[in-house]
Amino acid sequence: MKNFIQIAGVHDLEEAKMIATCGVSAIGFPLRLPSHEIQPEISEEQAKLVITHLSQDISCVLITYINRASEILALCKYLNVHWVQVHGDITTTELKLLKPSDSSIKIIKSLVVGRYSLKGLLSQVGSFTPFVDAFITDTYDPESGAYGATGKTHDWNVSRQIVRVSSRPVILAGGLNPSNVCEAIQFVRPSGVDVHSGVEGPNGRKDLKLVKKFVQEARRAFALTESNQFTD
Repeated sequence: MKNFIQIAGVHDLEEAKMIATCGVSAIGFPLRLPSHEIQPEISEEQAKLVITHLSQDISCVLITYINRASEILALCKYLNVHWVQVHGDITTTELKLLKPSDSSIKIIKSLVVGRYSLKGLLSQVGSFTPFVDAFITDTYDPESGAYGATGKTHDWNVSRQIVRVSSRPVILAGGLNPSNVCEAIQFVRPSGVDVHSGVEGPNGRKDLKLVKKFVQEARRAFALTESNQFTD
């Protein structure tokens, strides 16, 4: 997952194809969200259609708060995706059931900064590592109770510490946009980044110029990291 760039949330095939032309690694499809979240931009039926027509060069990721392995696997099979971002609370027991059940399924587990202390998050890293392929750090919003898709940044020091101790790749999310993604990558040193609302225009749809700029800035930061042109 080196230099991984994910754009989350699409409305239709046209929007997905536009994003795909910008050189992203993956497109995320948020589905079956908790009640406090906004409604998904796309239905499960439409998502399946979009995924069917996207190039195999683009990874399609199911983003969901489902916490039962059987339901997750069923939705992955329906959508024909092999990556799932488990964003809600899930037990290690369910992750154990999810991982061995289908070896083709790759799991990204969320770590919600602000909802748990650094100590608690590092404990989760230790508990979940044997059963996941990557982690994604995201932001908790105490005002709404949302833990993901908040459009808000969190303390990057926490994500930085998680990156340092995790043996799994760590994706940074939460309030990223074309203006701050380069700085974020240079500070946190994640394996990848994820953006949702940070590349949307006033109409709520992904903006081509913003997506291109985000990808450009992310790749610039990854290149700087690899060439060691800056220090801690």
